[in-house]
Amino acid sequence: MKAALLKRLFSAVQSGASRDVMSVCKHIVEDERRLGHTSLAEDLQRSIDAAEKKLGNLKKDVSSSHLVSLPSSKRDSAPLVQVLEHEKLRHHMVLSQEVEQRFIRIGKEYAARARLATYGLRARKRILFYGPPGCGKSLGAERLAWSVGLPLYKVRFDTLISSFFGETALNLWRVFDAVQQKPCALFLDECDTIARSRGENNDVGEVSRVVNMLLQLLEDYHADGLVIAATNNYEALDKAIYRRFDEALEMPKPGTHEIARMLKRTLLSLDVEKEVSLDLFSESLDGLSYCEVERIAQNAAKCCVMSNRTIISLSDLQVASQEVKRHS
Repeated sequence: MKAALLKRLFSAVQSGASRDVMSVCKHIVEDERRLGHTSLAEDLQRSIDAAEKKLGNLKKDVSSSHLVSLPSSKRDSAPLVQVLEHEKLRHHMVLSQEVEQRFIRIGKEYAARARLATYGLRARKRILFYGPPGCGKSLGAERLAWSVGLPLYKVRFDTLISSFFGETALNLWRVFDAVQQKPCALFLDECDTIARSRGENNDVGEVSRVVNMLLQLLEDYHADGLVIAATNNYEALDKAIYRRFDEALEMPKPGTHEIARMLKRTLLSLDVEKEVSLDLFSESLDGLSYCEVERIAQNAAKCCVMSNRTIISLSDLQVASQEVKRHS
């Protein structure tokens, strides 16, 4: 076989070829070596090496990508979920002992779900967080997903909800259908958006349709993952929604003990004046949310750094506290 023809063949292989064709090419290389055509054999071998490297990279890309395509709106193909990969999830939280233990219990049950199933028991897999804004419901969803080793699929209500009749319910079905195929933690933040009581005066047929779809999807959810919902408006939820969750977990405002822990954790990278007692200062912040307490600590720390100081003063904390309270 002419050298030019062989090189054209192997160039085609480098662009992409099946395993059978690759095997034939390797036999040709060996034949050329036996015939003493060393230089030609080396040229052909380099083409094979390049083809195999390309094939290896392709396998790596496929294995690292999602095996299941993400759900999207049928009308405009807009994604219906935002994916937060496991390694990017936040999971450090300050919680009361009671709430912390309930988080731990959910994680332990999920880890032991197969063992529980042998006794006819089902691990908690459908979790509802409720409580005032800024008290860790979204962070709690991330922490829960992280603790059980799952990515978080956050539903995008801006694309899920449609003004077209029946399309919101269909989009919701698409989301649940996708998560049945790939283990993940599905997060419905501000779920009262689609789960408001059907008995409200402004109820219309489309509201009932969406709520009924959500009820059915929650009832039929048996995937190897979690469904986590969160709401600031617990009383507005349809009463039937409560029964679909295995755990309804209140995320309350922090007590003074949790406030002090939050301050200390947020200010960990800087020193605080020895005369300042964060435990005592936390009493002045009673009634604020976790988010507001964290903002006070961060603002005090930034004021200190911007003033070229490394020690936070009581004045830094007081000024930051007044600013946040003024807008709370």
